Amino acid sequence: MQIILAATPVVLLIVLLGFLKLPGEKSALITLGATILIAIFGFSLSFGDTALSIGYGVTKAVFPILVIILMAIYSYNVQVKSEKIEIIKQQFSAISKDKSVQVLLLTWGFGGLLEGMAGFGTAVAIPAAILISLGFKPMFSAVVSLIANSVPTAFGAVGIPVIVLAREVEMTDQITLISSHVVWQLAVLMFLVPFLIVTLAEKSVKSILKNILLSVLVGTVTLAVQYYAAVYIGAETPAILGSIASVVVIIVFGKLTANREVKDSYLNFSFNQIFQAWSVYGLILLLVLLTSPLFPFTAFMKANWDIFQTNFNFNVAGTLHTVGIYWLTDTGVLIFVSSLVGGLIQGLSLGSLFSLLGKTTIQLKKTVVTVCCLISLSTLMDFSGMITVLGLALATATGALYPLFAPAIGALGTFLTGSDTSSNILFGKLQATVADKIGADKGWLAAANTTGATGGKIISPQSIAVATTACGQQGNEGVILKKAVGFALLYILIAGIVVYLGS
Repeated sequence: MQIILAATPVVLLIVLLGFLKLPGEKSALITLGATILIAIFGFSLSFGDTALSIGYGVTKAVFPILVIILMAIYSYNVQVKSEKIEIIKQQFSAISKDKSVQVLLLTWGFGGLLEGMAGFGTAVAIPAAILISLGFKPMFSAVVSLIANSVPTAFGAVGIPVIVLAREVEMTDQITLISSHVVWQLAVLMFLVPFLIVTLAEKSVKSILKNILLSVLVGTVTLAVQYYAAVYIGAETPAILGSIASVVVIIVFGKLTANREVKDSYLNFSFNQIFQAWSVYGLILLLVLLTSPLFPFTAFMKANWDIFQTNFNFNVAGTLHTVGIYWLTDTGVLIFVSSLVGGLIQGLSLGSLFSLLGKTTIQLKKTVVTVCCLISLSTLMDFSGMITVLGLALATATGALYPLFAPAIGALGTFLTGSDTSSNILFGKLQATVADKIGADKGWLAAANTTGATGGKIISPQSIAVATTACGQQGNEGVILKKAVGFALLYILIAGIVVYLGS
């Protein structure tokens, strides 16, 4: 009965979104209501702890997720308002008229870089918005951005998921080992995901050989660079360096395969025009990198500048939980500052920039409801024990075949929470415990959790909410879920086979 009750919110959300095709905000609100009843009457969570769990969930939704979504969309709106997005569009077109090259460059290359540096939806929102500006259909832009935002999330936000995972399984001294395991488990997918992206972008038979060649080149470079970074540097840089290497390869491939007409129509812009056009995104990348764990500024600030830190504390079931905001290094704040300064560089007035921020905030009202409800219900499922019940049930049911299903548990965590990091917190210890019981390599199965979590990211309702917002498709969350779920299941199956064979 507990398993049935614990599974009810997951099944209900899928039915409401995928089959009844209710809008995301209505589906999330109904599912949250059901989860509250199950938590109180099925898992004996007190009314007080239920209320605190919801408050904690809403706070986590706002800081940092909703703030980052808002600022990511705002950064794009600034580009549109200043009309500098036209220069970026023409530059991408000048690299290659080939749709597959453009899509792969934006989603896998630029999106992977955003994920590696910032995470929390930026890698879906910004590439999807630019794709639409290039003339791609909103639904396609949403789905392809979600698919691309899979492999890079393993080391997203400067390696935080793997760093947290190593801490959870008490292997912080072997973090490079876990990092290398993650890379090897994702190796096949580093070739297949780019191939899927370029095939979706250009489905003609005559493009197959070209798409295979591009995918092999990008996959090889991504694998080599990520493995080197994982083994010799750590968890912080594989996604960042791998994406940068991919961008270089895709651009070179695009220029070498461009036809004569494209080369003759190459658009030359002055340095000042290019600087203005890329000022917003350039500042985002620069500030996020400077305030990452790669540099000492963040640690120094947290230790010495308490005035710039705000903590929200929630005592749920006798355990203190804190949402901390570091205002000088918060990703949402950094994107806001970059958008504001970049907008001024692009010639917009301060008044028009703040007016645009207000309009963008209103644009996201449905997303606010959706994300707050989703994070709250995942928090309730965590504190009431529902997620643990689901994970243990799967582990018990699979027995000796457990390694085949280990990534599915990580995917479940990301589907419910929207975060690879949260999935590792929820199920990292479970994976390590089962590994000890069945005599498997603890580090390998722990890595399987984050490998699977990257697949769950594709169909996470929170990620879909980001995609629909960026593409102006609010209300079509169910349609996107149905389009993406097949790719996600295949992704998780491949990951499971790799983990099983490697165990």
